[in-house]
Amino acid sequence: MMKLMPPDSSAELEVAEFAGQLFFRLWRASHTRTAAALQSIGLTPPLFAVLNYLQASEGAIQQKIGSAMGIDPSTMVSLVDQLEGAGLAQRRPLPHDRRAREVVLTPKGRRTLEKARELAKQVENDVLQGLSSAERRQLVALLRKAFEAAPPQPPWSSEEGAEKVGP
Repeated sequence: MMKLMPPDSSAELEVAEFAGQLFFRLWRASHTRTAAALQSIGLTPPLFAVLNYLQASEGAIQQKIGSAMGIDPSTMVSLVDQLEGAGLAQRRPLPHDRRAREVVLTPKGRRTLEKARELAKQVENDVLQGLSSAERRQLVALLRKAFEAAPPQPPWSSEEGAEKVGP
């Protein structure tokens, strides 16, 4: 069982002054709990992200999915392979261009995504319990605004997830 350390506001005042440190610590609080919840239904955070994208952009071409989500092509292939292997998504030829393949959710994928969203929402409610609904909406709006203005990042790869994060 993981020992949780309560925040010590006086000792961490200097750390709290830097947005990057707060982002990292809040990400860890959210990510570890979300990853554990998703694992209970056979998903990882990256697979959950792709399922969300597929629902929003039904029939997207794999290359466009990776580009839109900032995922490198080989990692994108692996993620879609995993979704197909689990019966959550499938590739199929585009009617007007048989060389291109679209990726669509299966009925099982839609059910799994619905459950995954419930789990993620429970985690988010736990992690952000100190904020009101209006503050949560404001936080998301500010994060989107900051993200849109942030310098571009190289595409994410699964190898990044293998690196040790933190001290």
